[in-house]
Amino acid sequence: MALSVNKLVIGLVMVAAVASATMAYTWQRIGQVKAFNEAVTSGRTPQTERQSFEAKYAVAYWLAKNERYKEATLLFAKLIDGSTPVQRAAILHNIGNMFFLKAIQLTGGNDNSTRDEMEYLLTQAMSSYKNAMKTDNSYWGTRRNYDRVISLLPEKPTPGVSESENPGLIMGNIPNGLP
Repeated sequence: MALSVNKLVIGLVMVAAVASATMAYTWQRIGQVKAFNEAVTSGRTPQTERQSFEAKYAVAYWLAKNERYKEATLLFAKLIDGSTPVQRAAILHNIGNMFFLKAIQLTGGNDNSTRDEMEYLLTQAMSSYKNAMKTDNSYWGTRRNYDRVISLLPEKPTPGVSESENPGLIMGNIPNGLP
């Protein structure tokens, strides 16, 4: 009987030690996650998990939010390989938003170069939204933005119709879910 009581005490001490170690690790991990989120929110590089998908996505998202579209697009494009379908759809949605926002910023000029650039940007946004929907069709914001971009793109010119009869680009919609 004494031998089994000693085994029971040793077993309970081991369980307590494992539970304490698990609690300490969990407490440390919560602190790391909190520090990571604070760094990402303020636009700083996180001290932990620098090479994780989330860290890279957060940096690209922050760049897009601060209108540094070229850098953000490059970072987002690097993240597409090896991402899950949901992650890929989010990346493509944000790339579409960047093209859409850039097109909206061009409004005001009526010269042909501005029109051409705006049409190019809207076409790129439409393509990105379409690819996002093909990857994961569950996000309504992507569908809504896709519809808005299509409504802003001019109709394909009909042979024999002059330029003055084509209303062209009308910028009244703002994309949903801005980066």
